[in-house]
Amino acid sequence: MRITADGESDAGVAATTIQMSAPSDAGSHEDMEHRSAAISIKTLKGVGPRVAERLARLGIRTLEDLLFYLPMRYEDRTRVTPIGALRAGSMAVIQGRVELTEIKYGRRRMLLSRLSDGTGFITLRFFHFNARQQESLHRGVQLRCYAEVRRGRSGLEMVHPEYKRIESDAPLAVEETLTPIYSTTEGVHQLTLRNLTRQALERLQNDQLRLSDWLPDYKLDDHPLPALKEALLYLHRPPPDVPLEVLAEGKHVMQQRLIFEELLAHTLSLRQLRSRMRKHKAFVLPAEGRLSQRFLQTLGFKLTAAQQRVIGEIAADLQRPEPMQRLVQGDVGSGKTVVALMAVLRAVEGGFQAAVMAPTEILAEQHFRNFHSWLAPLDIEVVWLSGKLKTAERKKALQSIGNGNARVVVGTHALFQQEVRFWQLALVVVDEQHRFGVHQRLALREKGIHNDHYPHQLIMTATPIPRTLSMAVYADLDTSIIDELPPGRKPIETVVIPDNRRDEVVARVHRACQAGKQAYWVCTLIDESEALQCQAAEETAAVLAEALADVRVGLVHGRMKSEAKEQIMQQFKQGELDLLVATTVIEVGVDVPNASLMIIENAERLGLAQLHQLRGRVGRGSLDSVCVLMYHGHLSKQARERLGVMRESNDGFRIASKDLELRGPGEVLGTRQTGQLQLRVADLQRDQHLLPEVLRCADTLLRRDKEAVAGLIARWVGQGTRYGDV
Repeated sequence: MRITADGESDAGVAATTIQMSAPSDAGSHEDMEHRSAAISIKTLKGVGPRVAERLARLGIRTLEDLLFYLPMRYEDRTRVTPIGALRAGSMAVIQGRVELTEIKYGRRRMLLSRLSDGTGFITLRFFHFNARQQESLHRGVQLRCYAEVRRGRSGLEMVHPEYKRIESDAPLAVEETLTPIYSTTEGVHQLTLRNLTRQALERLQNDQLRLSDWLPDYKLDDHPLPALKEALLYLHRPPPDVPLEVLAEGKHVMQQRLIFEELLAHTLSLRQLRSRMRKHKAFVLPAEGRLSQRFLQTLGFKLTAAQQRVIGEIAADLQRPEPMQRLVQGDVGSGKTVVALMAVLRAVEGGFQAAVMAPTEILAEQHFRNFHSWLAPLDIEVVWLSGKLKTAERKKALQSIGNGNARVVVGTHALFQQEVRFWQLALVVVDEQHRFGVHQRLALREKGIHNDHYPHQLIMTATPIPRTLSMAVYADLDTSIIDELPPGRKPIETVVIPDNRRDEVVARVHRACQAGKQAYWVCTLIDESEALQCQAAEETAAVLAEALADVRVGLVHGRMKSEAKEQIMQQFKQGELDLLVATTVIEVGVDVPNASLMIIENAERLGLAQLHQLRGRVGRGSLDSVCVLMYHGHLSKQARERLGVMRESNDGFRIASKDLELRGPGEVLGTRQTGQLQLRVADLQRDQHLLPEVLRCADTLLRRDKEAVAGLIARWVGQGTRYGDV
């Protein structure tokens, strides 16, 4: 197979073409695979059953696994620095003679060795040592050491350096390449991984080990990418003249070769999963009917053009005999819930059930209240299910779900617990999907399989994701964007001030409440913590109630019982409370149009997405709204950037993009906890410039080279493909 990038297409985009060469005979191909992917790590010297078991924890079972277990960083040990030329804070290789070794006793027992090379002295300090190590560092021994140089009480020192004994007359030979630093696990030392990769690289170099190169002649930006073998040899042992900063930033062409291949493999995996889902059957749900029309007539406001467009896209999906897999992105307050309800009505009108799952009790409760108030006039039963229901209530809810009386079920992760049996589930709505683990979403989907039919899935998020990134992360989903806010929504003014101006903020809250407005005061912790220096919600509520005697103050946090929490929220919504002190449980799902002032304490401790969600609790009516971000102490550079973005922008997409830049996609998209997109060499934020070309290459390979598709997925994704079914 040969892949090249041809000139400009009519659309002005480089088109990818593939030229197929005749494959070699099947026997030689099988032999090649046997000589690469299937060779056990146990064939290397030094790998017995115990070491193999430890390596398996790192995902290393074969020689190919080992070669694709790339260094996380590099160190330059290619020259020896005279001790007299050392500077504190630098990493250095030194060589010298042990002048003295002794054990010092103090608060901690430690082993100290004094090393000299004729230009100066340095102390080697060990906190963890044994008698054998002490004996090996006797006077007169020549050592070569590597570590960070620090300033100690008696001059420069190295703490727990890597060291080895050398013969007195040995030449000053040093490392010929940069030294790779691998991620390790208990019982697997850096030296072990370097030794094993050296053995595997020797086999690769001598063609005793062959790896399939699925992109041999691929060109990126008109420059050919290096061959796979060349890239692996280079990245495990880079030459000393490579700038460390280039490797640290992932910009070297050898890294780009593997980054491109890994992104391509994940994209292909998601595309395959999407194709697999399209082969499943789903119940065809009817077009807009009587219930939908009645609901829209009683809604009290007109849907935005963006909402109508997305509702139409969902409706078209639901009328196909294959499961819908659609992601709806919408900024805070864009009206995603109404869009979801229109889909739910399709399921009910078709004679089926719909389930709505939210990640937190308070958001699930808010959805339940909204769905119940909208659907009760239509004589549609909505059941609430959470882990906190009492036994009798839970039994009644489960019975209603099982016999089909409950056409709409709203709840938390309790929806996919084993005893929940749906009558005939045709639609699953998952809100803020990235907060759920992959296994949780998979369990709910599998509950909906009925007579070999799978439920439709509608996934919603208020974390806008840049389009190119979304195409890579959610390649198995169709995407809709609600890019319009309801009319009348005004931009929220955001101010950033230190908490030593708290009295001014309290006075501002008082003025707002006296004028008939309502306010939130958000604290980041429930209990007092001196270590974190965060104002506790309970203490803050008591202090504010005392300072603002004529203001009705309420308190809500995640440890309160559902009934108490619900009561406080209803009182605030109905205007019976002026000021609501809360933890971040109010981040999503709370809708009080009269609330126009938001105070967020210790705002520097929260991520951009969370700050934006919290700020979205105000500005939901026609009042001018303000969000005050109070910070404590000195701000770090990153905290200053975060708060600056909040002050300058109300644009959810811009904020999400900055959040990705600062925190990384694994945090923002929830993939760090869910098992998806555990990328080895690629970084979605850093490498997103490659994604358009990755997507084009994926399209071409899926059409023309199934063998390459299977090989890339097996190499980079392995068994992770199952999770995409959710």
